[in-house]
This record gives sequence, structure tokens and C-alpha cells, in this order.
Amino acid sequence: MSCITCKGRGECGQPVCPIVRRLEELVSLPKIGSRMEGFTPPEVFVGRFGYPLVRAGPVLPSARAEELPHLGMNMDEIISARMGMVRSETKIRVLEAGEPGRLLEACQQIAMSSAPVGAEVSFIKPPRRRLQFDGVLSPTGPSGELAKMEITTNPLIPRKVDQIVLDRGAPADVAIAELYSAGIDIDHLSRLLSIGLLGNKRRLVPTRWSITASDDMIGKSLKDEVLDFPEVKGYHLFSGEELGNHFEVLLSPRPFSFELIEIWRPHSLWAEEGFIGRDGEDARPKKGYSPLAGGYYAARLAVLEHLSRWGRQAGVLAIREISEDYRIPLGVWVVREVARKAMSSDPTRFDALSSAREVMAGRLHTPEVSWIKKAELLTGSTQKRLTEF
Repeated sequence: MSCITCKGRGECGQPVCPIVRRLEELVSLPKIGSRMEGFTPPEVFVGRFGYPLVRAGPVLPSARAEELPHLGMNMDEIISARMGMVRSETKIRVLEAGEPGRLLEACQQIAMSSAPVGAEVSFIKPPRRRLQFDGVLSPTGPSGELAKMEITTNPLIPRKVDQIVLDRGAPADVAIAELYSAGIDIDHLSRLLSIGLLGNKRRLVPTRWSITASDDMIGKSLKDEVLDFPEVKGYHLFSGEELGNHFEVLLSPRPFSFELIEIWRPHSLWAEEGFIGRDGEDARPKKGYSPLAGGYYAARLAVLEHLSRWGRQAGVLAIREISEDYRIPLGVWVVREVARKAMSSDPTRFDALSSAREVMAGRLHTPEVSWIKKAELLTGSTQKRLTEF
């Protein structure tokens, strides 16, 4: 099992990822007592170890309400914003979501809110001082076992969220699609799914799973919509870069397909020797979990959002190039937001695929010869159309 495949999930068999441990030791964290109060962003966390008996609880700032990470912040600012976020945990069985106890019900109220929620928590003993990194989740600071929790302000719950949560007959994917169409953002949807508030068979879902599941379910819904749209005319090349992540996205006049090539340059976070991977799909439902993990579904969602707004379908080649500047794992939200940034840029339009390919290759630092054979849309591995002859 290589680091680029595992990305800190522990699949190599080691009890602690040596890369993550090295990063954690570089950060000095504030000392936390046995009791704290503050405004959760709102944020709740559900762990995966011990499933179906998992650790879950709200995430609170150690001092003041911290700003959630977003593009426009540099890496140090993001780490600073996250290092004081304290994760409170108590053991809860995943099926308890259907009939929650008092503590889980309070967590669910936090998850339903669209604005910060005041809370007071006490711990069995002071939280462990450690900044925790992960390839999917945003970093969090100390974590401690929860003894008691009280909500001190009224959660601000959107009417549509309240309505869908009360509807126990709708499957989770239908509920998420309806909430997304009503303007509920992806992080909010992930919280609702994770804390067991969606679907007709309700259970807690580990946060790392709920993030990718939300991206995937919304992506599938948008894909079904996009398949009914006319094809784009000409070739459109989008570009965007932030936090050591560079995206080139090429739309071609074809029926919908999506192809992601992920390039980790040498000396980058998970791949000292470099790595190039690929995954893709066509109009048919995608089978299995992507070898590129959550980044695949996050990037696909960003592209499908654009096609949905535009009312077009296309053959899509997305290239994500990660440099050594991405020195700390910040979570899969980075992939989604940088891809969204790329898709919101003004595209360069071409009449010929060869011209688009030349410009795209010139914007990447990795030589074309290293990745071109993986790009089926460019190498002709996909079936040619009559209009191309």
C-alpha cells in the first residue's frame, strides 16, 4: 500500500501515519481545560474507528468563533484557524440516530443549523493536545472525551432542512438532491448525512464517508440532468490554481464523460517520487469507488455544477496537478473549491482539439509525455465521431 493510495487512512497497517505524525509534531497547540464554551461553526464530527460504535460530538473553538477555511486564505492562515478547534467525542452506536438520546439530539440540532451555535461542554479529562491531519477531513486540534454538553443559543434551521429531516420516507440521495436544489450548501448536507438526519434508514455516517457520499450523490443527480442537454460547441479550456493545486479542465463537443488525471509532482505531500493516476466514467453509472478517492467526486461535482448552470453536456478532461506547495493535507474541500474556481474562470475557446491540447500542456509543469497516454480524451482511446473525420 503506497502513501498516495492511503493518504493517512492507516491502510498501510502502521498504527500512526508517519507523514501525518511528522506534521503534527510541527504545530504547537493551546492548552485546553476540562470545560469550555464557544460557538461551533457549526461543525460536528463522527469517527469511523470501532464502527458501528463510533465517537461523535461537536467541534468548538478554544477561544473565539474561528473562521472556516476557504480559498483566499494561505496555508498558514488555514492551519491557524483550525489549530484551536477542539473535537469533543463520546461513543454512540450508529443506529441510535433513529431514536437519539439527549446528547446525540443536541448534536443533531447543531448539524441542522446554518449559523454558529453556542455550546458548553465538559470533558472527562483535558483534551489531548494534538493537531490532526487527514487527506479528506479539515485539520482539527485537541480532542477529548465528552462528559456533558448544553446548547446555549437557538440553532438557525432553514425551513427546508426542517421539512426534509422530518420526512423519514425519502431515501438519502433524494433528500440530498432536494436540499441542494433549495440552495443548502455541500458542507451543511454532509453534516446532516453524517449525524443521521437523512434517509429512511437513519444511522450515523463517519464524517470522512459523508463528505465523499454527499459529493457523489449530488454529482449523480446533476449528471442525470446534464445528459439531457445539448453538447457544447467547440473546445473550452478552464484553468485555476490555489494552495498548491492547479486545475486544467477541457470541455469537448461529445456526449458526457468525465476523466480526471491526478498528478502529484515529485517531493509533494504523499508522493516523494511523484505519482500520476487516472479514473473516469461515461454516461453510464460509475461502478466501484474511485482509486483517486474523494478528490475524484469533488472535482466531478464542480464540473457538473458548471454544466448544469450552462445547460450543456460535454466530454470532460480534468487535470489536477499538485505541487510541493501543498505541504499539509487540508481536506478534500480544497479539491472541490479549486475546481470550482477553475470552472468560474473565463474559458479559452478553440476550434481544434490539437490547439486546446497545446495550450493546456503549456500551462502544466509536468511534461506532457508523462501523462498524455492516460488521457483517453486526447489520445483517441474513445470512439471518434463522424464530424472528426
